[in-house]
Amino acid sequence: MKLKLVKFKSPLLNFICTLLVFLWVYTAASKLIDVGEFKRQLANQTLGKAAAAFLLWFIPISEILTALLLLFHKTRLSGLLFSAMLMFLFTGYIGLVLLGYYDRMPCSCGGVLKEMGWQLHFWFNIFFLAISGLGVWLARSVEQKAAL
Repeated sequence: MKLKLVKFKSPLLNFICTLLVFLWVYTAASKLIDVGEFKRQLANQTLGKAAAAFLLWFIPISEILTALLLLFHKTRLSGLLFSAMLMFLFTGYIGLVLLGYYDRMPCSCGGVLKEMGWQLHFWFNIFFLAISGLGVWLARSVEQKAAL
């Protein structure tokens, strides 16, 4: 029975990683393709200029590196942990927007994600945070079974 569970977990883990790779590549590409718009969105934040300049490159590079980590078996768990961390931070940010924490509406994401609206975007992020967490659990479980 345990062997069958491992066989089921591995394809599910592959599917989760594939979804996350598409998410991170898409979001990074949308920022880099229209870097001027992303820069304007960051300038609308209550961050300082130095922080906005840092985040302009840090966010898309982090998304690309996370996608790359997810592509390789040896770094997959790290990629899943980074995915969970990024989704936690982005979801927290959107949660603050929904709670009215900011004096003005901050930037939204690029691409089709900006068409969602804040509430739908929050639930979208919750979904990807949950599958990132599930992916971490599955990756650890599969690694433990493989070690036996």
